[in-house]
Amino acid sequence: MDSPFSWSEDYRHPATWDQEFAPLSLPAMLAASVARRGDAPMLDFMGRQFSYAEVARGAARVARGLQKLGLGKGSRVGLFLPNVPHYVAAYYGALAAGATVVNFSPLYTVEELAAQVEDSGTDTLFTVSAAALLPTALKVLDGSSLQRLVVGSVAGGLPAAKSVLYRLFKRREVAALPTDPRVIRFSALVDNDGRPDPVEVDPERDIALIQYTGGTTGTPKGAKLTHQNLTANARQVNAIDPDPQAADRILGVLPFFHVFANTCVLNRTILNGGTITMLPRFDAKAALEAITRTKTTALPGVPTMYQALLDHPALATTDFSSLRICISGGAPMAAELREKFVAATRASLVEGYGLTESSGVVSTNPYEGPVRPGTIGQPLPATHIRLLDKEDPSRDAPAGEPGELAVKGPQIMQGYWNRPDADKDSFTDDGWLRTGDVAVVEDGYIRIVDRIKDMISVGGFKVYPSVIEARLYEHPAVKEAIVLGIPDAYRGEAPKAFVTLEDGAQVSGEELTAWLNPQLGKHERVDAVDVRLNLPKTMIGKLDRKALRAEEQARGAG
Repeated sequence: MDSPFSWSEDYRHPATWDQEFAPLSLPAMLAASVARRGDAPMLDFMGRQFSYAEVARGAARVARGLQKLGLGKGSRVGLFLPNVPHYVAAYYGALAAGATVVNFSPLYTVEELAAQVEDSGTDTLFTVSAAALLPTALKVLDGSSLQRLVVGSVAGGLPAAKSVLYRLFKRREVAALPTDPRVIRFSALVDNDGRPDPVEVDPERDIALIQYTGGTTGTPKGAKLTHQNLTANARQVNAIDPDPQAADRILGVLPFFHVFANTCVLNRTILNGGTITMLPRFDAKAALEAITRTKTTALPGVPTMYQALLDHPALATTDFSSLRICISGGAPMAAELREKFVAATRASLVEGYGLTESSGVVSTNPYEGPVRPGTIGQPLPATHIRLLDKEDPSRDAPAGEPGELAVKGPQIMQGYWNRPDADKDSFTDDGWLRTGDVAVVEDGYIRIVDRIKDMISVGGFKVYPSVIEARLYEHPAVKEAIVLGIPDAYRGEAPKAFVTLEDGAQVSGEELTAWLNPQLGKHERVDAVDVRLNLPKTMIGKLDRKALRAEEQARGAG
């Protein structure tokens, strides 16, 4: 079934919606950009620049090194790395060798990393000698089926002066490499002629990346993303840029291990021939300094990142004049936050939407408007959407009513790694990906109302937490808000709100409750508002509903 929504009259992206994306592998995409932009800078890491040709040569040496170890098609190569140059060489090098890449968060515990190494069948893991990473990787090497570690040096990617200073003053942040034949230095791996054996890649069938879901609704699952899934999504994102040939200098502060950055920062920028200013982790001061230093043109981020930039005193002295577009994703952005950021920076800020299972991006507001705050915009080219009945996903939602958003397109995954049971739950019988998000479509723009699993059942009525959260954000003292359903002996569940406050604000939970409830429907009214110093966040800075729910359940059990 085709998308029941016609975009012919309401479509505002500069590209036509009805277009096709020819099969393309990631190594072929990189090679095309190298041929076009070989001498141009691809990476800027703390002031040291690497050209397209340099990165391609490094990736070729990684590919040859992996092949000499016997890796190729059927191998899974893990990346346990922050945003450092080694990541790009290892990512494209493993793909050039024919292997499948598996992304792992540098914040994983030993148990989390070991579980996903075993689940994915990863046999080789790239990391760096940082004290925050190497000890964890070594424990996983000893306690799992992992066969080898390839370890790079962060100092090796820095400019010469900074490299010396790093070795002198940050020794405590570097872990010593053990004498172990299973531990290979990155420099030793790439000490070769850089001529890997050619590998036949089928872009539409070969799995390029196993990307684990965030686990906010259960055990993380590995989404199988083909070369075509990833290159199509990069091309879809590029197609909606009104000026894709403009100088492209993107701030790469979102972690590459996350699908949002993997598509919007890494793959899309390389497709476009732009420059990625890499930061190993998000730090508001460093990000603001990088924007001024490199004359950044694009800034993808999550809402908490934009809030942190707003809160930093260096915001007032940052030069935002080069910034063409800011893209917020990963979580809904409060309208008040968007307005404050736009007013403070005069930058254009649009909201988008995507999932791990969609290679990163499904939709976004048009870069040049009209922007509809509170919506996730319009689908990318070649992306079909449907709204399914919330109670019976085998049929469409009644016209004009909210329904579960379902998606089809060239960016949609092939299924979950070793999880046919999850595939059955995540796809309709006719192949549409069920997102679990409840949405409405208004004048061609998609608005997420809530998540099916987050809806609160109050005496038989369905309550959307996002409705209550949106009302809370209207209070000038509220900075962040999450609403959960808590057990209630009479009604089954009752809404409870958790908030943090703006700096200097002084208001009690009782005062917020008294302000909030008269503005809500009777079944929406909260039992309480809990004012906290902070709320739990995920690894990329999203408010973590799952962690908060676990805290409340533990408190209730206690």
